[in-house]
This record gives sequence, structure tokens and C-alpha cells, in this order.
Amino acid sequence: MPDFRIGEADFLLDGEPVRILSGSLHYFRVHPDDWADRIGKARLMGLNTIETYVPWNAHSPRRGEFRTDGMLDLARFLRLVGEAGMHAIVRPGPFICAEWDRGGLPTWLFADPEVGVRRHEKRFLEMVEEYLDAVLAVVAPLQVDRGGPVVLVQVENEYGAFGDDRAYLEAVADIIRRAGITVPLVTVDQPVDEMLAAGGLDGVLRTASFGSRSAERLRTLRAHQSTGPLMCMEFWDGWFDQWGSHHHTTSVEQAAEELDTLLAAGASVNVYMFHGGTSFGLTSGANDKGTYRPTITSYDYDAPLDEAGDPTPKYVAFRDVIARHSPVPDELPAPRTPAPELSAALGEPVPLLADPDAWGTATEHDGPPTLDELDGSPKLAVYVADLAGPDAPVVLSVGEVRDRAAVFLDGDPVGVLEREHHAHALVLPRGRGRLTLVVEDQGGVNYGPRIGETKGLIGPVRLSHPGGAEEVRGWSVRALDLDALPSLWDRTDVRGAGPGPTAWRATFDAQASERHFLHTSGWGKGIAWVNGFCLGRYWRRGPQQTLFVPGPVVREGRNELVVLELDVMADPVARFVAAAVLGPLEP
Repeated sequence: MPDFRIGEADFLLDGEPVRILSGSLHYFRVHPDDWADRIGKARLMGLNTIETYVPWNAHSPRRGEFRTDGMLDLARFLRLVGEAGMHAIVRPGPFICAEWDRGGLPTWLFADPEVGVRRHEKRFLEMVEEYLDAVLAVVAPLQVDRGGPVVLVQVENEYGAFGDDRAYLEAVADIIRRAGITVPLVTVDQPVDEMLAAGGLDGVLRTASFGSRSAERLRTLRAHQSTGPLMCMEFWDGWFDQWGSHHHTTSVEQAAEELDTLLAAGASVNVYMFHGGTSFGLTSGANDKGTYRPTITSYDYDAPLDEAGDPTPKYVAFRDVIARHSPVPDELPAPRTPAPELSAALGEPVPLLADPDAWGTATEHDGPPTLDELDGSPKLAVYVADLAGPDAPVVLSVGEVRDRAAVFLDGDPVGVLEREHHAHALVLPRGRGRLTLVVEDQGGVNYGPRIGETKGLIGPVRLSHPGGAEEVRGWSVRALDLDALPSLWDRTDVRGAGPGPTAWRATFDAQASERHFLHTSGWGKGIAWVNGFCLGRYWRRGPQQTLFVPGPVVREGRNELVVLELDVMADPVARFVAAAVLGPLEP
């Protein structure tokens, strides 16, 4: 079997120097039937390796469970990499960041506030070992020394930006080794002295993450590691977008020049991202550096291969750079072709507030529970309480809203409390009647000290008026089962548009496996499904204006679109356009 190891200056494959030319491709952000296409296009750009994170929370939504079905079939993905004649790098965390919900850490992990997340604490390490044993049972048989493609496995992820618990890192590395990983281990940190020192381990190859000043940053990396190959584990060729901001792009010419500098120095590289794909469902994360900013659904990342898997000018430029340093195949991928353009009227609206029983089962609580305290930690829930205050205006306040709460009184909209705007209070026209709060988790923070924070309503809900203040008690809370929402029409006869969240549906005809781009102009804020597959969130706030519909989701003939509108559906028409519209660029 092949032997892959770390030499004095190079990676060695069967004793011969080899350079890793890798690209990031997250299997969990790409439909499985598109995996082979994306991997093949990486090979045609001149890459010889595919890198992927592993999201703990997706594989293990409940402790003791480890899912490998559908988009989580890591073994199938790695086998496809091997069948393409390429190597693989696996980065299982346990923390991955990746603009992914909570950085990949599962909600149940934080149920006990005493658990020491990302540090050497007994209960946390027990859960980490359960997870790593499960994921590495998939990876270990696919290592290069057993005939598979995997050549490197990463320990944690950019830990130097979070902490300096060396004992914790050593424990994670030991767990990985005990799980049967025999290929070399690596760490990654930004090329800052403090981070490289805090996040590295003796005997484990340090790698760096950066997207500019390549020569300078390789020198910093070398200062912390006198021998071994130099590698940029994340060569940032683009960036992610956040709701309410612009669409980020990077200069093709500058990115290509930096890649050339890196390769001319003899370094190995992992292009982050080669193909970003899409955070389907409600899996996007968020950042909070004083202001909460949720990440959009598209993870296009301005990568060489765009969200739909088409080559971009950056693909051509990177291929040309790689060709100066390594052989590339003669074949080029097919150019982009337009997607079908069509429209379909949305109809049969089902309003949530008119028949809430059809949307889920309610539970009773004295005070408002957090979303994390509800079964399944839902992303969306409806909180109802009957107020018996004065028949005069009152102030409704919540300790903190994470992340958005639409407020209704007797079915009429009153306003929205948004975390991003630091809003936690508004005026109700009266202090009596039925209070309804539609509470949404817009994505768990994936970087920094707020990782793992509780979602939903934090602290008491109060009514304040000239006569005093009182806490609102006696709550009926209904977690919305979004997986079941496309079948809502089988559970209710109520129809008609109304205030509050409303489900709509439409049918459209298509050819099998044709990708589409759903344009959401004229809509407010919500979620869309095609044939039961959740495309993710849309929001008029932008910058993203289209949702990508993978070709494998589309059937021959009749297809069904379902939309959950949380705000206002100004134009109930579904429009499919020829290409992605990801919004205005940075000025």
C-alpha cells in the first residue's frame, strides 16, 4: 500500500516528494449526485487533492446518533475522490467554523452549562471522543495506507484564535490516533505568532490560513516550524456574505498572483473554497462582534467553481497558474449554460395563525422556554400567551431576542424585535388580548466567544405600564416542524392569505435534473422547498436574490414549490431565472 508521510522539506509519497494541490469542497453543501461532477472539475483545474470539513451537528443531531445518509454519506464522497485519482484531506473538528451553524457544534452539547467546550474538560472530551470515534470509523479504512484517498487529518480548527489549552489539543490528537488514523496529522492557524504558538502541537505539522501577502506569511509559518513542508491549508480566494451587506468578490488577478507566489515558494496549498456550494436547509451560521450578522444561504464564496458548479474566470486563472508549476489535464469543463426561465403563480395560502394545530403540537410552560429547551431545538417556534393587563398602551420587553421575534396581538401585526438592531422592546396598543411571538433562530454564531449561545427568548417577557410592571406567564409554545411543512395541505382545510407566517405552493414543469435559480424578488423573508428539498432562506434584505435548485432535485414533468413566507408576500409569483443573482458588489 502507498506510504504517505512528512519529510524534512516535503510531503513524501512512497519516499518521493509530492506537492499537495488541494481544493475545499464540502460534501454537505453539495447534492450527492453532483459530487462526482465537482470533484472532476477540481481535477481538470490541476488539483490533486480534495479537502472537506465534517459537521458534527449535521451528523449527530442527537447524542449517540451518527447519520451517514444522503448528503452526509462521507464514505461515498471519499470513495468518489479516490475513484477520480485524487487524494483527500479530512478536517473533522470537532469545531469547524465554516460559516456553518454553531461552527458544527451540536445544540445538545451545550445543555449542561458546566461542560467545558473546546477545553480539557472531562465531559466535553467524552462527547468529542464519541463523535470522533464515529466519524473516523468511516475515514480510517479510506486512508492512503489502506488503499484509500485520505492523506491528512486535521486536529481541531484554528484553535489559536480561540484558546491556548495545550492539554486539550493533545487529547484531541490522542483520540484521533486511537481511532485508527495513521496518516499525518496537521493543525491550522492564521499566520500570527500568538495563534501559531497557541494552536500548534509538537510532532503535528502546522499549516496556515491566509489569502494575501503569501511570501510574508509563509516566512511566519516557517519561523514556527523549522522543518517539514510549508502549506497554506486555507488559501482564501473569496469570502462569505451576510444578510444586509453586499456580495463579496476578490480580484481574479490578485488572487492568481498570490497563488503563484505561494506555489513558487514550493508550498502546498488548499484553495478555500474551490467550490462553496450552498448551505441548504437552515444550516448557515452567523458572526457577532458586537452586532449579530447572520450568513446568507449561498456559499458561492466567489470561488473558482460557482454555486451551481460552473467554472468562472478565477477557475481559468488558477488553472493557468497551476500549469506553471505542475501538469494539468488538457480537457476543460463545459462552459456555463443558462438555466430555464419560467414563472408560476403561488396559490392555496395557509396562514399559520388561523390554524396553528396543523403546524405542530403545542407544549405548555410557565415562562417562555428558549428554543434550545424545546424538543429538537427548532429554528422556528410560535409563543402564545393571554394578557390580562390594562386596556391601554403598554411596553412589551424581552431580556434578549435571539434572533428575531415577530409580534402579534389578537392576530394583528405589531412589530418585529430583531437582535441585529439590538431591539428588545416595543409598544403594544393595549395590555390585554392574545399575544403571539413568532421566534426565529437565524443561525448559530460560528466564530468567537459566543459559540454555543442559547437561542430564542432569553430572560423574562414583561409588560410595563403606568400602574407598574408584570412578567408574562402561561405560555403555549409550538415548535414548527419544517421538515413536514411541504405536506401541510394534507393536515388543514384552512386557506387564504392573512397576517403572520403563511405557506404557499405552486407547480412548475421541467426536464429531469435541470438546475434552476428561484428569484425571490417581491417576497419578504422565508424559506423555500422544491419537491420537499429545503433550498434555504431568502430575505428581501439581500444581497442574495436567488436560491439555487440542484438539478438532481428536479423531476421530469410536474414539480412542486413550497414557500413559507414569514413577512409579507407582496407578489405571489415564483420566477425562475437564467443565472444566480447574488447582489450588489462592494463599492
